[in-house]
Amino acid sequence: MILHIPHSSDVIPRNLRDQIVLPDDDLAAELTLMTDAFTNELFALPEATILRFPISRLLVDVERFPDDAEEPMSKVGMGMIYALTSSGKKLKRALQPREMRNMVSLYYEAHHEALLREVKNELEKFGKALIVDCHSFPSHPLQCDKDQSIPRPEFCIGTDSFHTPKALSQTTALNLKKMGYRVRMNKPYEGTLVPTAFYRKDRRVASIMVEVNRSLYMDETAGEKNSAFDSIKKQLQSLLLSIRQFQQESQPDARGEWRAITQQ
Repeated sequence: MILHIPHSSDVIPRNLRDQIVLPDDDLAAELTLMTDAFTNELFALPEATILRFPISRLLVDVERFPDDAEEPMSKVGMGMIYALTSSGKKLKRALQPREMRNMVSLYYEAHHEALLREVKNELEKFGKALIVDCHSFPSHPLQCDKDQSIPRPEFCIGTDSFHTPKALSQTTALNLKKMGYRVRMNKPYEGTLVPTAFYRKDRRVASIMVEVNRSLYMDETAGEKNSAFDSIKKQLQSLLLSIRQFQQESQPDARGEWRAITQQ
């Protein structure tokens, strides 16, 4: 199982700080809004492969399509390379072609190549691969969000009609509901990451997105953990164990559909 953690970092390398036009205080506020804080701690499981993007999504977002024509969020200035903040203010100066190439090759492409290697490695070892796309989300919609409905759920499960086995999404949602949480499927955010090389081509690569409402585990204004953090972490570990169990006990059939392995 691969735990993909794309948005947990708030790191802005010094050599890239000048790309962002916001003063330090405004940048700090935007990082608090846009960072999936502490998800690298919440989503952790022994023996799982963890792939964490090392810098802030404000510089480059590895969950976006590289072509703005294919990326819906580019319409609000938040494609692969953000131009605007979550509230629509100018975020960056114009990047030179060389700077853009460096951001794409050194960060975006390097990250996706690493993910592709891990997926290929799992396929070679087990004949199947499972990605858990690990996120958090603010308790109130951001101005840039397509879904402005409130109240928001406590957990959001993102799926792909080709790569997310129905049994996996249904079981994951049921386990969260048994813990007492309000769960929505693909609301307020939808989809889940799959490497382009396998996207809509190979059902042996399964993926599911798990998003946790930040109000459950942190003070969203201060950007600090709250008293429930350790409890939420334990529950997420239990959830990940159930997802891993699904991965271990299921096998893609001849059509690529994931089904329970018949017990002998």
